[in-house]
Amino acid sequence: MGPHPAVAAIRLAVRRVLNDVAAQVPDTFTGSSTGSGNSTTGGAAPRPAVPAPFHPVFHPVGDVDPEHAKRRTPRPRPAPDAPLVLVAVSGGADSMALAAATAFEAARMGLRAGAVTVDHGLQQGSTARAVEVAGRLRALGLDPVDALGVRVGRGWAAAHGGNPRQGGGGPEAAARDARYAALDSAAERHGARVILLGHTRDDQAETVLLGLARGSGPRSLSGMAAATGRYRRPFLDLDRSTTRQACAVLDLPVWDDPHNTDPAYTRARVRHEVLPVLEKHLGGGVVEALARTARLFRDDADALDAWAAQVEAEAANEDGLDVGRLAEVPPAVRRRVLRRAAIRAGSPAGDLFARHVEAMDQLVTAWHGQGPLHLPGAVELRRRSGRLAFRRP
Repeated sequence: MGPHPAVAAIRLAVRRVLNDVAAQVPDTFTGSSTGSGNSTTGGAAPRPAVPAPFHPVFHPVGDVDPEHAKRRTPRPRPAPDAPLVLVAVSGGADSMALAAATAFEAARMGLRAGAVTVDHGLQQGSTARAVEVAGRLRALGLDPVDALGVRVGRGWAAAHGGNPRQGGGGPEAAARDARYAALDSAAERHGARVILLGHTRDDQAETVLLGLARGSGPRSLSGMAAATGRYRRPFLDLDRSTTRQACAVLDLPVWDDPHNTDPAYTRARVRHEVLPVLEKHLGGGVVEALARTARLFRDDADALDAWAAQVEAEAANEDGLDVGRLAEVPPAVRRRVLRRAAIRAGSPAGDLFARHVEAMDQLVTAWHGQGPLHLPGAVELRRRSGRLAFRRP
């Protein structure tokens, strides 16, 4: 008899990603030129080169219980120079299911698999919990396993009065930024090719709804990509109930983050209040439809971004962007060019809203001698002699 359907589903999703990793022997993420592994000398492919030292704001949170190592399920050990895949694990059902499936599939494919769990320090007992999660990961056979502590939101509470509903994405964004910094550093330190994330179709639907509510445009509505740089999301076609069921079948302990049910957080309200209402009144299938919408928007957004990059290259010179060239293209392309240029000049992407892009666009389409625009990040945009020039003091 084969594995339970939920277990089979998570393993298949991970296997598809690992197949791609195994096929990409040259390291494409760290800039290494190690070759394909089929060297003329007949030797094994060298491990990816580790880039220059990185200095993140994290620290190891503690040692893992050595007793866990004694309870590992024996599996074939991959070669020490085999490609390494890391799994980002919070201890919840999605990431624990991902860790278990990765440990199982990687061993069968001759890949090394490790994990990183991040202690954000936002809840009492978080450090002990991170160490406990790391122990569970080692018991699954993952190695290396890092338990890393990060400092979240330095100055955020003072700037926003401690209210998670105000400004800059709040503690959710601050924690995410700190978490990705720690994950990136771990990947660079260990020479990992990819980092797997446990986002599911439900997460994708929530992301699309949040983008719709913010009026952020097609790129936001396209949700999360299955692959972004070194990051991979194998579970975007699986729902959250599948990962929970897999954990139950595999007898994997999971931890439910109380922040995920705290109505002070926008995503928690979408998850527990908005989506259930939509599912109830629209007859079900809303999550799947939103995830499908994200895929369609992503295809369109990718095409428009490629067009915008070409136009920007044609319009740019040392004096700025040529207004005449920008005026020739459709608004959807032109506004992408302006947004890209503003971000490159120093405007934080998360603070650059539709009203800013619209004001920039008016310097092209409704020019009547108006003064410079002041954009987030202390960036100034001025039209002069048929050019748009971005400047930051």
